[in-house]
Amino acid sequence: MRRILVVLNPAAGRGRAARLWPQVARALRDAGVGFEVATTRAPQEAIALAEHAAADHAAVIAAGGDGTVHEIANGLLRAGGRGPRAALGVLPLGSGDDFAKLIPPAAPVGGRAQGWQAAVAVIARGATRGFDAGRIEAETADGAKAQRYFVNGMDVGFGAQGAANAAAMPGWLKGRAAYFGALARTLLDIPRLRLTVGCDDAPPETCEATIAAVMNGRCFGSSFWVCPAAQSDDGLLDVMLAGALGRGAILALVPRVMRGRHMTHPRVRMLRARRVTLASDAPMALEADGELPFPALRRVVVSVLPGALRVLA
Repeated sequence: MRRILVVLNPAAGRGRAARLWPQVARALRDAGVGFEVATTRAPQEAIALAEHAAADHAAVIAAGGDGTVHEIANGLLRAGGRGPRAALGVLPLGSGDDFAKLIPPAAPVGGRAQGWQAAVAVIARGATRGFDAGRIEAETADGAKAQRYFVNGMDVGFGAQGAANAAAMPGWLKGRAAYFGALARTLLDIPRLRLTVGCDDAPPETCEATIAAVMNGRCFGSSFWVCPAAQSDDGLLDVMLAGALGRGAILALVPRVMRGRHMTHPRVRMLRARRVTLASDAPMALEADGELPFPALRRVVVSVLPGALRVLA
């Protein structure tokens, strides 16, 4: 049997992954799962580990949060056609675990991901299904080109600023408390973008926007169900575009987003496309799967890669 590599990010969940790992490892062994472990010590390390393991392992398991899943997916997708590609597995030990909410039985809107105990059973069963992925082709403010993949979603504007603020939250704030602390900080300095948005072959439109989110999944930031109707295997990206909003309007909208009931809001547009272009005259921040992979951007092209990943599910 081909090998299984578990990539453990001990910092995930602000140390939650490190605390839980001994009992998770014991549960995997009790379930008959044989595995090797690689522990990450720095950002981006999981990308190289997954890329190296892609061809000669049955699966690479992310023991961590959405950032760990993001890096492993990038490593697997970078491995490309160099032989059979390992499946992606998830042990949700992070703060938000938004990608894990997509693994059947998927979390209901407003709900949480299954716990790591259920994930152990999924890994032991070994069944896989195809998941789409997103590809980001970015042009930075200084004209450089860069590429990245995502599995759950990406955004520019309010969510990206919120992700930056979440990363800066003090260590004693954990889980949803850290996300809500970041939300409060972001409300103090709300980003406003003048975006040119293009979807597939439709003529591009220019608008004032607070956020533009392009999703393969349904939820980001632990609690915000920005595209609750999205499906991870339909060959399409779901887009939420919110117009320029003031502090009061955002505060009124947030509870609706947390319940997935914002789609009929007059300042919100929901779109679907295979390819989305976002451009701005001013530099804009971008987050992908909760990570901040690029410096300030001018233009980004996002496209769907149907069935690009095999996921233990």
